[in-house]
Amino acid sequence: MEIPPKSPDGSEKSPPSKELLTSNTASTLCISSRSESVWTSASRSKWDIYHKPVIVVSVGAAVFLFGIVITSLSYIQIKNKNVYKMCGPAFLSLGLMLLVCGLVWIPIIRKKQKQRQKSQFLQTLRSFFFNR
Repeated sequence: MEIPPKSPDGSEKSPPSKELLTSNTASTLCISSRSESVWTSASRSKWDIYHKPVIVVSVGAAVFLFGIVITSLSYIQIKNKNVYKMCGPAFLSLGLMLLVCGLVWIPIIRKKQKQRQKSQFLQTLRSFFFNR
């Protein structure tokens, strides 16, 4: 008969069972993956899908317009002209960068959605024919 090992505080520990040592790693990976929506078939609304690029486009447009205003102030106002001339183009470029990134992100998401729909369709066909 084997005596269970004692912990430093004196209480007894139970020996590790073989059931705990063997685990199904594939199911663990599927559960803990970052893109959990791939494994679930719940449909998402358009806002859930496109909210990040829409926010990036909105912020980019706002920063771009702010850059236009600051740049135009450098031509109108005589006071602090150098500050406006330095900050205006910086806001223009930052806003334009965010605007373009958001506008490019939207077609990428559309393409991913189409690929996901094709993949789900093929999985249902495969399960229909092979699970008979």
